[in-house]
Amino acid sequence: MKIENLDHLGLVAAIVDEIGLVELTDEFLPAHSLNHISPGQVVKAMILNGLGFVSAPLYLFSEFFEGKPVEHLLGSGITASHLNDDRLGRVLDQVFEYGTTMFFLKVAMQVAQWFGVRASQCHLDSTSFALDGESAMESESAAPPESEGPQAIKIC
Repeated sequence: MKIENLDHLGLVAAIVDEIGLVELTDEFLPAHSLNHISPGQVVKAMILNGLGFVSAPLYLFSEFFEGKPVEHLLGSGITASHLNDDRLGRVLDQVFEYGTTMFFLKVAMQVAQWFGVRASQCHLDSTSFALDGESAMESESAAPPESEGPQAIKIC
């Protein structure tokens, strides 16, 4: 008898399958004939892993899937050993080369379509800004500027 732990991953895998994320990813990221697992299946595995084993380095990625029904979650013939750090790194490189913002946009649009979210306008800001340091207003030596109306923020 073989016991495998599915936990919540079956539900997550089913949603990933329903929205067609594996097929969408495979459409944009070319597969290599020598790989046992497609880029879309690797992205699906990363999503499953991210919801249960967040703080581990990539070289321990395959250990997360040991004791889990990998074929049921990712596809026939796939084993935990196919999910090694080299394969993950190559897929992450492919996503980067394709463009992470464009990849995210296409996934988000497919999800919105699948859930039936109608949008007459779309705005996707996947950037993040961080500002660090002391502004002239906070400096003890700087006097407040004369009241000449609105001033533009000056980032240096």
